[in-house]
Amino acid sequence: MLEITPHIHVHEDELVFRFVRASGPGGQNVNKVATAAELRFDVKHNSSLPETVRVRLMRLAANKINSQGQLLIFAQRYRTQERNRADAIERLVMLLRRATEIPKVRKHTRPTRASKRRRLEGKRLLSNKKRLRSRSDEY
Repeated sequence: MLEITPHIHVHEDELVFRFVRASGPGGQNVNKVATAAELRFDVKHNSSLPETVRVRLMRLAANKINSQGQLLIFAQRYRTQERNRADAIERLVMLLRRATEIPKVRKHTRPTRASKRRRLEGKRLLSNKKRLRSRSDEY
């Protein structure tokens, strides 16, 4: 059982692993042994995640979730199945922890009078600089 937070746990039987051949380091071994780990975690139909966390995770990892609602994590950093499997689990836990964080609500503010003045002053200076660069038929 993976502990995401003290209140959220994910059972390891909810994780589906498939091992495939990896590209990258490994020499001739790369062509013979399936060391890359592909982790599938069903986000859409998962009952151990609270609804708010599930929605945040779907938004956070939108490009890693397929049409069936499964989160796909592909780990091929290491040369052994065990290390790639551990890497995939670690990345899943990090994603889930990020999804549990409640984002701060942005307070809408207005620009101050001084900041408006600085912005307009900068625009005026740039405008003058460009005006002086242009050719003038007045001379």
